[in-house]
Amino acid sequence: MPDLNALFVFSLIALGMVMTPGPNMLYLISTSMSQGRMAGLVSLGGVALGFATYLMLVAFGVSEILFSIPHAFDIIRIAGAMYLFWLGLKLFLSKGSKTLGQATQERRDSKMQLFSRGYITNLLNPKIALMYLSLLPQFVDPKRGALLLQVLALGSTQIGISVTVNALIALMAGSASTYLLSKPTWMRTQRMFTGGALMLLGLHLFWMSEFTLLK
Repeated sequence: MPDLNALFVFSLIALGMVMTPGPNMLYLISTSMSQGRMAGLVSLGGVALGFATYLMLVAFGVSEILFSIPHAFDIIRIAGAMYLFWLGLKLFLSKGSKTLGQATQERRDSKMQLFSRGYITNLLNPKIALMYLSLLPQFVDPKRGALLLQVLALGSTQIGISVTVNALIALMAGSASTYLLSKPTWMRTQRMFTGGALMLLGLHLFWMSEFTLLK
């Protein structure tokens, strides 16, 4: 098991990162507000699987192979940036001329679509990739015993914190959607704001990745 002090510090970092607005938070809020709490929670299931995927990569040493490939991390960042921009553009251009109730019914995605979109959003989230591939290994101490158990303990802690916080966010956003059903103008504004934020975030990440590749 990892040192308790190291686990505590890592937990604080994980909490700080999940509380910082990013792709996961924006996507979950948008989905919960437009399609309801259940849609947000299903999407969160995909996000959780993304966390678990990164945890397995680190636990079984696949991250070392990834880092041995030149610019592999930058490729992940570019793919994530493009995906975020596409999600934002799709949300920004979504039709809002009809009543919110009608629009919500037309935009309702299947559980598989919601789950897979949450999974891909998290898998291509550079913030999560950075945490698992670069940050988490710094808290593993060979003197503390089996490395695999330490990695699993740290990763499980991060997943527990992130899923709990994101579930609360999805539930609150979903509850707000009930009140906002009669306010289509506000919801159109919310969609445009969230879509614009995702596009700007995607452009920023793309620009940073391009700058890194040119070094």
